[in-house]
Amino acid sequence: MRHRTIATITIGLALVVIGSAWPEEAVGRLKYAGGGDWYANPTSLPNLLEFAREHTNLDLPRREVTVEPGSRELHSFAYVYITGHGRIRFTPGEARNLREYLLGGGFLHVDDNYGLDESFREEVRKVFPDRELIELPFSHPIYHCFFGFPGGLPKIHEHDGGPPHGYGIVHEGRVVLFYSLNTDLGDGWESAEVHNDPEEVRLQALRMGTNLLVYALSR
Repeated sequence: MRHRTIATITIGLALVVIGSAWPEEAVGRLKYAGGGDWYANPTSLPNLLEFAREHTNLDLPRREVTVEPGSRELHSFAYVYITGHGRIRFTPGEARNLREYLLGGGFLHVDDNYGLDESFREEVRKVFPDRELIELPFSHPIYHCFFGFPGGLPKIHEHDGGPPHGYGIVHEGRVVLFYSLNTDLGDGWESAEVHNDPEEVRLQALRMGTNLLVYALSR
């Protein structure tokens, strides 16, 4: 993976990110096999990137780049996003490449868009047979590195009932994979007319997404 250094200064709960222009391939969307709609929520990442550019000093691209899990190009991305409904499948080679990417400094955000949970949990065991998804405490820096979320993930859309959950796989003290379940952040990132969410709900989704970008790009 291509490493870049970003200086950070922590002030209260806010992380001020200083400097660094990122290449177009800094933010990717994973094109996986299995039948799930990996391309769902097409306005979500462009909107998130615009919001994050406005509220941080990160010189982010204007939209994501599509990348496949078995591609060596994966290793040049700082943040890679997975969403969709339905099934997801990784070949053994794709699972190895994803593992190498993540242990080498990458960051994967998996955002269940309702229906991805069962197959994702099966497939993540191919990538990390030796590690478990653990629920992150609300005190974790991922919830406080720029905007403060003292109660953890915000609830954006209702699917299965109950609260949202944020799970992680941790390597050497760093979250390399973050799994947002029962919240649907990507729906909240979409343009306002797509889901007609209240503005405050969209704002919470965009703020949480910004935290994920800041965490991924400043580690």
